[in-house]
Amino acid sequence: MRRLHSLVPVLFLAATAGFIGSFTHAVEGQGPQEAASGFLNSPVPGFYAGTTAEQQAAFDADKVAFVEQEVIDDGLGPVYNAQSCGECHQNPLIGGISQVAELRAGHLVGSTFVDAPGGSLINDRSIDAEFQERVPGAENVRTLRMSNNVLGDGFVEAINSNTIVAIANAQPGQSGGLIAGQVIQIPVLESPGAVRVGRFGWKNQHASLLSFSSDAYLNEMGITNRFNLTENTSLGRSVASIDDVPDDQPCSSNASVNCGEDGGEDIDVFARFMRATRAPGRGPINADAAVGSGLFNQIGCTICHTPSITTAAVGTVINGGALTVPAALGNKVIHPYSDFLLHDIGTGDGIVQNGGQSTANKLRTRPLWGVRTNARHMHDGTSLTFNQSILRHGGEAIGVINNYRNLNATQQNQIISFLQSL
Repeated sequence: MRRLHSLVPVLFLAATAGFIGSFTHAVEGQGPQEAASGFLNSPVPGFYAGTTAEQQAAFDADKVAFVEQEVIDDGLGPVYNAQSCGECHQNPLIGGISQVAELRAGHLVGSTFVDAPGGSLINDRSIDAEFQERVPGAENVRTLRMSNNVLGDGFVEAINSNTIVAIANAQPGQSGGLIAGQVIQIPVLESPGAVRVGRFGWKNQHASLLSFSSDAYLNEMGITNRFNLTENTSLGRSVASIDDVPDDQPCSSNASVNCGEDGGEDIDVFARFMRATRAPGRGPINADAAVGSGLFNQIGCTICHTPSITTAAVGTVINGGALTVPAALGNKVIHPYSDFLLHDIGTGDGIVQNGGQSTANKLRTRPLWGVRTNARHMHDGTSLTFNQSILRHGGEAIGVINNYRNLNATQQNQIISFLQSL
């Protein structure tokens, strides 16, 4: 297994736990700054220590780990979806979105969703054909889930939970309207007993990038790690007979801690790489895109696709005390075009993860930054044009979409031009 790189980022752990969502004051006299952005193979300035060249070297080393393909001797599988993080996050550069989808399935008992045997995620690959997963016929709630962009997710992690709650409280549903985003609290794996407002994944199933990395390493690549020490099954059937890599390797940084198959603590490197990435940058903005931006706001799209959010103040203690927001990520203005809330817009996949049964038909508002780089839209990738994506909205969004339908063709195309600039 790989070992942690020796270059240390300027991203430090809090000394004590228990201050979920608490924060310190921003640097006196300094207002929010625009977040570092652009599809560039360079890190957020100041995230790593050292000169510009040293910061780039640290970023490049972390990126190598993010794209390095795992093999069976590393613990790959026995059931898995991909051999590296980069397989699912690489367009237009490492960390971006892609055309890769995962498959989830389960069934209903009355109105209650129940996972397929072994969990709702159905792995597409196996190191042994006899253990390959196939959806049983009884599991008739099925969906595809497109890979999400992770660029700029360090800024998303740095959003104060109270900010997301405030966005939810300001939505029309709180005063009798239809649009009412749901906030869910999610366990932070690196801080046992702590919870935080979810913000990552189609179901907001994670609140921290280290928790997300741990989950993906196990469930997408089949590699156990210190927060997920139990190997997945093949539709409930044990894979022990074909799994030769021990799940009790000591962590490289602390031999007294069990790191599962991830002795090199790769999950920390994955999280660090994502935290270091720049936010997706805007494309060319022509006259139609400029008009379309105003129309996008006018008809109500920005109620959920929030254009601008400011991250927490520098020094904010997050993730149950496990992380403190550094100057590189704190007090920064980002433009994700998402409220990071769960909504029912009539496209729900019926799958329940960390949010409970009330979230079965809800999905996180897709952040639209960088959406121009991908032609497969919505959670399942089956909407192939922006117009199809827009018209597919219903449920909470029905009023907004009726506003869109009432625009003339020129105005609708101007909104599409705006989306093509994101």
